[in-house]
Amino acid sequence: MTTTLKTHVGRTTGSSESRRLITKDHIPAVIYGHGMTPVSITVERRELRAALSGPAGANTILELQVGEHTYPAIVKEMQRDPVKRHVRHVDFMQIDLTEEIVMAVPVHLTGTAKAVLAEGGLIDPTVDRIEVRAAANNIPNEILIDISHMGMDDVIRLSDIVLPKGVVALAEPELVIVTVLSTKVEAEVAVVAAPVESDAPGAAAAGDAKPAN
Repeated sequence: MTTTLKTHVGRTTGSSESRRLITKDHIPAVIYGHGMTPVSITVERRELRAALSGPAGANTILELQVGEHTYPAIVKEMQRDPVKRHVRHVDFMQIDLTEEIVMAVPVHLTGTAKAVLAEGGLIDPTVDRIEVRAAANNIPNEILIDISHMGMDDVIRLSDIVLPKGVVALAEPELVIVTVLSTKVEAEVAVVAAPVESDAPGAAAAGDAKPAN
């Protein structure tokens, strides 16, 4: 499923023009790919945020309206301000929805691991994205992993995850995706040394003994 994003064409390029656009919440961007001549465009910040607000986030397949043309595209790169972290420039790449592409799909956990909670454990997702290869129109928005049946000694590996038909994970099958951490701290047993028993009261130490007359 694609998400429509309107764009504006005919912008003047250059750093000063880019700064002027950003102050008006318009983000400079470019779309390229599949033999097309790159086109300089702008997108409104709030519309870009809304288009990428679904579960796929920046992986959302977009339908860019560029003048009289419409292009299926994905966000290839977003440049951010190093201090304020807002988006300053976007590279969009046109795609063929029937061709395979590689994307990192976000991982989300579902359910409650009651057995783990009862033992004082903590579910630990070791990765937040899984890189997959599939046709653009078959890339899942997210990968859901049910943790309801996990116990303290359980581990979920990539090979345990069932992906949609036609979607291939690119990492090793043994890659750990979810594990369990123990939050219990075992008490340390303090070993106290027994005091050395002293000699009988009044007994002289060997070094203090005087020779008999």
